Amino acid sequence: MKKVRSLIAKIIALAAVIALAAAMFIIGRGHTVYFDNKTLEADGTTYKAPYMIQVFVNDESVAKLKEGDRGMVATMGQDFRMVLHITPEKDGKKVGSAVTLKIPYGMDGIILNLPALLGGASEEVYRSEFIPAAVTESEEEDVVITDEFEMPMDE
Repeated sequence: MKKVRSLIAKIIALAAVIALAAAMFIIGRGHTVYFDNKTLEADGTTYKAPYMIQVFVNDESVAKLKEGDRGMVATMGQDFRMVLHITPEKDGKKVGSAVTLKIPYGMDGIILNLPALLGGASEEVYRSEFIPAAVTESEEEDVVITDEFEMPMDE
C-alpha cells in the first residue's frame, strides 16, 4: 500500500512538472517585433506611411518612427499589445490607436508594416518574418600565432 501511494505521488509530481514546463515554454517565449513605417503596395492597394508613428508597449515609448523608419522591441508571450500615436502629416494632430495581436509561435522576428496594419490589410500583407541577411566572409584573415612573449611562431 505504501509503495502504491509513493508511486501515485511521483506520477502526480511528474505530471505537474511537465504541465508547468509546457506552460512556461509557451508563455515565456521571447520574440523581437520590428515596426516599419514605410509605404507598402499590395494587392492593388497602397498603404501610405504617415508622417510619424510613436509606438508604446507596456506604457513605455519604444519607437518614434518617421516615414521610412524601422523600430523594434523585444517581448515575451504570444499576446502583443501596443498603442500607436499617429501623426498623419507634419504639424498635424495626433490620433491614438490601440492594437492587440497574436504573435505566431514559430516566428522569432516579426516585421509589422504599421501603415498596412492600420489600413485594415490582412495578416499576410502587414506581417512578415524577419530573416537576417547571411554574412559572407570576403577574404580570409591571416592569423598570426604567437607564444607567451608575443613573438610570431612558425606553423
